[in-house]
Amino acid sequence: MLDAGLLNWPSRSKSNADLGAWTGLRQKSDVTAFDPVQFVAQNGVVLASGKGPVPSVAEAVAGEPIRGSWWGHAKGSEIFHALGVLDDSTDVLCFKLIDGKNTFVHRRLWPALVRLAEILGKERVTAIKQEHTASGAHRNVSTPFPKWVPAEAKEQASRLSESEARAALGPWTDALASKAQGRGRSR
Repeated sequence: MLDAGLLNWPSRSKSNADLGAWTGLRQKSDVTAFDPVQFVAQNGVVLASGKGPVPSVAEAVAGEPIRGSWWGHAKGSEIFHALGVLDDSTDVLCFKLIDGKNTFVHRRLWPALVRLAEILGKERVTAIKQEHTASGAHRNVSTPFPKWVPAEAKEQASRLSESEARAALGPWTDALASKAQGRGRSR
């Protein structure tokens, strides 16, 4: 079972308001500002963009479904900023977890992800971080499983059953249960 203490790990990243003060950028009022880290914290697992079984950061920022690429959306620059905030957060990691799409997972769910790593496959639980090169280009830097896993998450994962981990991550993992049963795994 997930430890309540784990669910309340202290935040190690800055909120949008903190980032605004830190970077000198003006922020919208606290009432209307979208905080992508809080969005991931509330939902646990979210897609960067696109359609899927979990919410999308791009659509949350846009406030509506997006047809085509979010780059061409009127709020494209806000979406880009939100994704950058998530990439810089120490409370959120990105994986190619759901249907090969960029998927953000909040740190409170890392133990569940670790518990299901064998079922998910190491490719899906390889952490991806964007790095800015000297030339201004962006490149993805991959950290293979389990190198990215904090000791606390490993310890918590060891106390989770497979069904508890799937329940923590959400219903999108139901398909994993049938695959695992097909390979002789217990729930």
